[in-house]
Amino acid sequence: MDFLDVPGVGTYEDFNTIDWVREKSRDRDRHREILSKSKESTWALLHSVSDAFSGWLLMLLIGLFAGSLAGLIDISSHWMTDLKEGICVDEFWLTQEQCCWKSENVTFENPNDCPKWRSWSQLLLNQSEGAFPYIVNYILYILWALFFSLLAVLLVRNFAPYACGSGIPEIKTILSGFIIRGYLGKWTLIIKTITLGLAVSSGLSLGKEGPLIHVACCCGNILCHLFTKYRRNEAKRREVLSAAAAAGVSVAFGAPIGGVLFSLEEVSYYFPMKTLWRSFFAALVAAFTLRSINPFGNSRLVLFYVEFHTPWHLLELIPFILLGIFGGLWGAFFIRANIAWCKRRKTTKLGRYPVLEVLAVTAITAVLAFPNEYTRISSSELISELFNDCSLLDSSKLCDYKNDDVNTTNGGILPDRPASKGVYTALWQLSLALIFKAVITIFTFGMKVPSGLFIPSMAVGAIMGRLMGISVEQLAYYHHDWAIFKGWCSQGADCITPGLYAMVGAAACLGGATRMTVSLVVIMFELTGGLEYIVPLMAAAMTSKWVADALGRESIYDAHIHLNGYPFLEAKEEFSHKTLAMDVMRPRHNDPSLTVLTQDSMTVGDIEAAINETTYSGFPIVVSRESQRLVGFVLRRDLIISIESARKKQDGIVSASRIYFSEYTPPQPPTSPASLKLRTIMDLSPFTITDQTPMEIVVDIFRKLGLRQCLVTHNGRLLGIITKKDVLKHIAQMANQDPDSILFN
Repeated sequence: MDFLDVPGVGTYEDFNTIDWVREKSRDRDRHREILSKSKESTWALLHSVSDAFSGWLLMLLIGLFAGSLAGLIDISSHWMTDLKEGICVDEFWLTQEQCCWKSENVTFENPNDCPKWRSWSQLLLNQSEGAFPYIVNYILYILWALFFSLLAVLLVRNFAPYACGSGIPEIKTILSGFIIRGYLGKWTLIIKTITLGLAVSSGLSLGKEGPLIHVACCCGNILCHLFTKYRRNEAKRREVLSAAAAAGVSVAFGAPIGGVLFSLEEVSYYFPMKTLWRSFFAALVAAFTLRSINPFGNSRLVLFYVEFHTPWHLLELIPFILLGIFGGLWGAFFIRANIAWCKRRKTTKLGRYPVLEVLAVTAITAVLAFPNEYTRISSSELISELFNDCSLLDSSKLCDYKNDDVNTTNGGILPDRPASKGVYTALWQLSLALIFKAVITIFTFGMKVPSGLFIPSMAVGAIMGRLMGISVEQLAYYHHDWAIFKGWCSQGADCITPGLYAMVGAAACLGGATRMTVSLVVIMFELTGGLEYIVPLMAAAMTSKWVADALGRESIYDAHIHLNGYPFLEAKEEFSHKTLAMDVMRPRHNDPSLTVLTQDSMTVGDIEAAINETTYSGFPIVVSRESQRLVGFVLRRDLIISIESARKKQDGIVSASRIYFSEYTPPQPPTSPASLKLRTIMDLSPFTITDQTPMEIVVDIFRKLGLRQCLVTHNGRLLGIITKKDVLKHIAQMANQDPDSILFN
């Protein structure tokens, strides 16, 4: 009986780590077999071609699904966000912008004069001005926000608990080889798609960009089941998930190249060249699909696409670097504060009442957000307004400059102008919005609703950037004769673009929280379409990373991985301690001896007893207990399934039946029960090291080969075993942390 064909053999249990070496080896064997058979018949050749093409077809499907779902989420969240303030009377399914497209009353001076769009006070009281209509609008804004967030948290709690949060820490862990069943399942996908729009529309300080990566990875995981080579091989499936993550960023920001780089830099553990090309294709298809849906009606993939026309000057690098420092400080502060709050949630009664927590934070957010027009609108719209380069017809307060003696003959480019009352009002409102967003995001990220961090971080940075941009602009206008401005910022010239400062600030804060660098800069320039602003973005991103790293090495995602105890071996961290394999391996000096199986002297009953008495994930196989010479390694799950299957399907298998892991079975007396050969389920090439191997080499081996365990020998005799969990415990111990903190709970 070939036990490799038994369903379940070669698979892994929930919350276990895969063996990358074994999975890659199995895929190579499968590939060799297909190639050798392809020369035998036309049908086998077609099978070989379809096998090679299946990866590209899978990428096409992932791109189509990710783009379609992103379009659906964008359209629904935009409509529900507007629903909090009013409704389109004739066609209720339209957003405010769509409702007013055909209205002749809407002009640049009066953008809100739209008879078809009615606020709730106009609808209920037939009034729009005054204290009572304001209170009615205020109350309905809070009620809609509470309704959306309540619906989101109830759906998550009752149908898909894994649909909460951003999903990036878990996806990083899954891509490193850990198995969390259901995390990328169909229920998680359905509930996350529905609740993401609800959570964003509730006005909470969160974004949809991080969760869109989770949605795309769910699509990738579900579609993998259509293809045998991805369904049966965990390592191949992780290559697909890396490409799906790229497609997720592609639709989140309209940045296909940035998506590929994000997957490579931030989430992927194993990223071969083949995956790079496929990621690029998936990201391209996803962006094209979203562009075809056109969710914002402006042929753009994101709400805050901007174009700047004024070149930047070398001296402006000083404020850009200052924004980088602010981004790094805010990122480090946010990570510490958020992790402290999440620990409190985990260890106190607060964690038992997720619905009440969400409702309380939503109520506080809505009550404080409504009075300030910059916090009342969605974070994406706020970023769009902050990135905006003012034109002469802009009615925004941020563009309320004195336009006396403005000369617009210079290609329509406006010179720097003195700020008017509207700009000063906007400045203090933005200052309040900055404090509000920076504080409320700490309590929002990590709640039991889908919540991304990209948009809140960018909003904080964009507010700070715009404040600094306007300050520098006014300084240059009133003091253009200062030495710092001489020669490049004369009176009547357009030399400072506040929107550019907002963009640089957004990049700095996002970099401070996530520690992204290359992918961040590429995402930002794909957002803005401005190649000439790469240097300011690079300066801000690097400064922000250096400052944040000086205050704490972990990004927000790594911090959440450690908080949740996921067994993630960070590839970027250096291990510099002088310990040896014998210091880490089990069993230790005073422990019971290592549980091993012998190749030809144990019965079914003996092995079942060993399985029942221990909780180990696998057992080394030796020639005999006296020699302790290593033969191979067998997984507990494979043993259990194979013995159960043999008892059902093979005649004469009883507890007294002898089990053989050896190549040849000696002749049996006629009276003895049938023997069981389990050599096929054994790993004949387990990774071994000697007891004197330095731990820095062992850590490197685990990182680069993705091992699940390795066996320790001394003069050829088996001595002990080191698992991935032992390595993580040892690293935690060396860093003076609790070694049990890495145990997944």
